[in-house]
Parts: sequence; C-alpha cells; structure tokens
Amino acid sequence: MNKKYIPFILIGALLVLPQLGLSSYVLHILILALMWATAGMAWNLLGGYCGQVSFGHAAFFGMGAYCAGLLAHHYDITPWLGFLVSVPVVAALALVMGFIVLRLRGPYFVLATLAIGELLRIIAENLVDLTQGNLGVLIRRTWVDKDPYYYVILALALGTYFLIQRIMASRWGYYFVAIREDQDAAESLGINTTLYKTIALAISAVITGFTGAFYMNYMGYIDPQIVFSLGDISIVMIMVVMVGGVATPLGPWVGAVIMVILAEWIRSLPVIGTGYQTLFGILLIVIIIFLPNGLVGDLPKIKRFFKKEVPA
Repeated sequence: MNKKYIPFILIGALLVLPQLGLSSYVLHILILALMWATAGMAWNLLGGYCGQVSFGHAAFFGMGAYCAGLLAHHYDITPWLGFLVSVPVVAALALVMGFIVLRLRGPYFVLATLAIGELLRIIAENLVDLTQGNLGVLIRRTWVDKDPYYYVILALALGTYFLIQRIMASRWGYYFVAIREDQDAAESLGINTTLYKTIALAISAVITGFTGAFYMNYMGYIDPQIVFSLGDISIVMIMVVMVGGVATPLGPWVGAVIMVILAEWIRSLPVIGTGYQTLFGILLIVIIIFLPNGLVGDLPKIKRFFKKEVPA
C-alpha cells in the first residue's frame, strides 16, 4: 500500500468510529484523548519545535474555558462562541506573557511561565463577581449525546495537526528549530528570536485556548482549581508530549491515547484508590528514563528490542 494513503485511511477510521455502536464511556475516552492530543500538539509547537518549555499553558486553557463559560453564565450566549472570543483574549494574554518571559532562558523561563499560570488561578478564585470563585461556573450542555462532541474535537485535532505541519514546513518552522538548537547562533544569522518565539507562543496559546473552550462546552462545569491546575493541565500537556515523542508530528496523538487509557485504568484499580497519581507518576518516570525521546521518537529502539535475532 502506498504510504501517502495511510493518513486518509486513518482519518476515515476516526470519522466512522462513533457509528460502530461504541458505548458512551468509550466515546468519552476517545473525546478526552483527542482533546489532550490537541493540547499536546499546541504545547509541542512551543516546547518541542521551538525549545521553549512552558509550565504555564494552564493559563491559556483556563482563559479559553472561562471565555466560553462566562458568555453562557452572564449573558446567556451560546458557549460555542467562546472559541471566537478566546482568540483575542488568549492572544493578548500570550503577548503580555511573551513580553515578560520570552527574554528569559532555561529554568528562569520555566519558573516564570509557572508563576503566571498560578497567578491567573488566584485571580480567578478572587474575582467572585465575575468567575463565581471556587464555586465555579455551571452551564447547560448543548447535546446529551456524545457523538457531536466527538466530531467537534476531531475537527479541532485534525485542523491543529495540519496547521502545525504546514507551519513546520514553512520558513517559520525552520526558524523555530534554529532557535531551539542554538538561539545565539540563530540571532547571529539575523533571526529575530524574540519575534519568532512570540509567534510560536501566540499560536500555541490560541490552540490551547480552543481546547479549554471545548472542555467547558463538553463538561459543562469549570472552576479555577480545575482549568488553571498546574498538575492536571500544564503537567499533563507536557507528559502527553514526553511520552509520545517531543518534536514529532504523531507524538502527542500517541501520548494522549496512552495517558488517558493509563489514567483511567490506574484510577479504577481498587488497591490504588486515591493514590493513583503516585503510581501514575512512577510509571511515567520509568517511560521517560528508558524512552527519553518518547514512543514515536524511540520507535527504532523499540523495534530493535522486540526483533528476534535469527541464529546463524
């Protein structure tokens, strides 16, 4: 089979999955996997291809979620418009954040992004009149059936995939990789590194905001502890990419499927109970130690491990 037809076959398979009589729970798992794949691709653009490791992407996720939720809560407007409203809001946040943190490097950049995410969580908790604080925002979901949500997030995931592939094949993509490999060398070649890091951050932020807006529409409830969470949002995005493969097109897809299924399985174990996160962390550490480039990045190593040697 010609390899160029494989993507179209996979897309066709994804399109027909809800028509196979899958249970509501299985569809829920697929929706979560597609959502985290989209968020992972967004983070991968900035952290993987451009080399700017962010621990603050929960800020963009939360802003997108609140853009959708507050429209419905305060103005009785469909929360799906949150996708459009989140673009200028999240982009503005990314520009402000970029002005503050993109001049920093290494651990200073990481800590600055983490601090901004936590700052927004605290602000959301205290702006009670606007965000309802820790009481959260509850909206009426558009559909009871999960099929429409599946197709919405599938369209978002596929659109994100093809957009990032197009970007990485363009001049911007080459600049991003050059900045990741050696920022000083890139600057010496005349690349405005601050500008292109800001572009990568803005695109990554807007896509992450879309996933937050979808989360609000799908779940119907948010609060600051959920959508601005360092552990449940920012860290999960990073781990999706790390497990699947940093700076690889399919890494976030593979990582998202593994993370969602693994989390559901561990959470269901009666002997683990509420301590599932500990075992989850240990398993992830083992994966990172033995497969530092992720499952997709270290695929040749995996093939060699399972390949049977033919005796002479």
